[in-house]
Amino acid sequence: MKVWIKSYTRACPGTRISYEGNGSGAGQTDFLKGRTSFAGSDSALSAAQISQSKAVCSHGGRAVHLPMVGGPIAIGFNLPGVSKLVLDAPTLAKVFDSQITKWNDPAITKLNPGTKLPSTQIRASHRSDSSGTTDNFTSYLSAAAPSAWPYGHSKQWTAKGGQSAKGSSGVVEQVKGTVGAIGYVELTYALARNVSTASIATGASSPVDASVLTASKAIAASTAAGSGGDLVLKLDYATKAPGAYPIDMVTYEIVCDKGNKPATWSATKAFLTYIAGTGGQQDLSFEGYATLPATIVNKVRSRIDTLS
Repeated sequence: MKVWIKSYTRACPGTRISYEGNGSGAGQTDFLKGRTSFAGSDSALSAAQISQSKAVCSHGGRAVHLPMVGGPIAIGFNLPGVSKLVLDAPTLAKVFDSQITKWNDPAITKLNPGTKLPSTQIRASHRSDSSGTTDNFTSYLSAAAPSAWPYGHSKQWTAKGGQSAKGSSGVVEQVKGTVGAIGYVELTYALARNVSTASIATGASSPVDASVLTASKAIAASTAAGSGGDLVLKLDYATKAPGAYPIDMVTYEIVCDKGNKPATWSATKAFLTYIAGTGGQQDLSFEGYATLPATIVNKVRSRIDTLS
């Protein structure tokens, strides 16, 4: 968002865009209370929230989702002497639910033959704030390891134990500073802090690393699940496609389909048009994000034209 705003306001210096990256839950709440012109979220609104949005969107409008970018959620870990690590959904579910507590647990050892794993205590870190990253990570656990993860998915952390921190920046700092730690963060945060990330065994012929390319391959198989012109995407978190990284998320911009704030709508629509356009969508991989399929991006561009 910082890159988009910088580029857009350089081209349109008369527009000022104030954006606070305070988590998907807070962003949704602010939008639904009429405090903002649009919201960015890594998690879609619930049906109840869509109904709530009708009080904010005038002229019979309601909130709709515009997918703009995707990306992998990396599993960062801090285990001196171990640079390569393979994990799978059932093992991750038990690690983050405090059922597996030592790094040399047989379940982890089985996934990493030939790797000398220490008996170090596992320190699992999760988000303390309402988070789309948490929602997507728990969606993965729920879809790929339903018998090991009984909590379903939520923006709020519901499993037992572990340490918590606010934002991906807080989680990655916790992992970076704690021997034996493991946490889930957007890949960009792990790369920026030089935190090692695990490969994921999905049932494909070989484990898959977290990268822009492997996330893009998984997201390319997503399908539109929304109705009434809503472009919510359904991700296959249990994918076994070769080279497809399964723990991903899509970032949505949330606006009204009609009845947006008149004072700011022309600027908001112009900005959304820019970030969905060629200028906004190019070079996203260099920022550590995955591009969406062209078919989805084209639908987003067409949808923006109909908003009011």
